[in-house]
Amino acid sequence: MANQALGNIFQDLYSKITSVTPDLIMDYLFSKNVISLDDHDRLRQVTVRRDRCRDLMSLLYHSPHPQVFIYLRLALLDEYSWLVDEIDNKVPSLTSQLQRLQLDHRSDGKLLSLI
Repeated sequence: MANQALGNIFQDLYSKITSVTPDLIMDYLFSKNVISLDDHDRLRQVTVRRDRCRDLMSLLYHSPHPQVFIYLRLALLDEYSWLVDEIDNKVPSLTSQLQRLQLDHRSDGKLLSLI
C-alpha cells in the first residue's frame, strides 16, 4: 500500500526526481539489495546525469522489490530532505509510518511491512 502510493507520488514528481544526482541514491539502493550489482554497474556507465536518473527510475518502476519506493524515499533523506518533505506532504497519512522507517534508515536493509 505505502510502496504503491509512493510510486504514484514519485511519478508525479518525476521531473524533480530526475534532476537529482543519482550516485549516492544508487549506492544506497545497491547496499540495501534493491538494485543488483549489474544494474548498478550499468547505471554508472551512463554519462549524462539526467539520463542516469531516468534509467534508474525506469529500473525501479520495473522492479519486483516490494518496498522499492520506500527505499528510494529513504535514499533521498540525507541529501534531498526538501524533496522528502514534498513527498510526505502529498500523503500525510503515510508520513507517520514513513517517519518510523527513518529509524531503520541505517539498518541492515530489512524493513517491516507497513499495514
